[in-house]
This record gives sequence, C-alpha cells and structure tokens, in this order.
Amino acid sequence: MSREEVFEKLNEVFRDVFDDESITVNDTTTADDIEDWDSLEHINLMAAVESEFGIKFSMGQIMTMKNVGEMADIILQKI
Repeated sequence: MSREEVFEKLNEVFRDVFDDESITVNDTTTADDIEDWDSLEHINLMAAVESEFGIKFSMGQIMTMKNVGEMADIILQKI
C-alpha cells in the first residue's frame, strides 16, 4: 500500500469518526486542527484506524504520535 493510499483511508476514517465530510488530513495535521479531536475522540480514532488497517498500535506509539504523518509512517511499517 502506498502512502497516498494510506492517507485516502485515513481521510475516510477521520470523516467517519468526527462526522465531518470536509476533513482532509495531511502530514502536519494535529488535534489542534480538528475541532472535536479531544482525548475521548482520540481513543475512538485510534480504534477506528486500527480496525481499518488491521493493525494494533502500542501505547508508546499512541503517546508519541505528534501528527497524522507520524501515524501514517507507523501504519506503513505495520502493514
């Protein structure tokens, strides 16, 4: 799977989790960029991403992700 394909799937997941069809994520997107992205939604988001890609993030990976680009990098390593 290419990085572009990962971002296409991530866009779908983010739109579903936050119920906002206008969301488009990129390498530098953070929780500050999405209005409803709080700690509770972060848990929902991680679960949805894991389900979509058939992977599991470690707690350390979840805690150290600084942006969606880092999330995509981890996804690409795991698939």
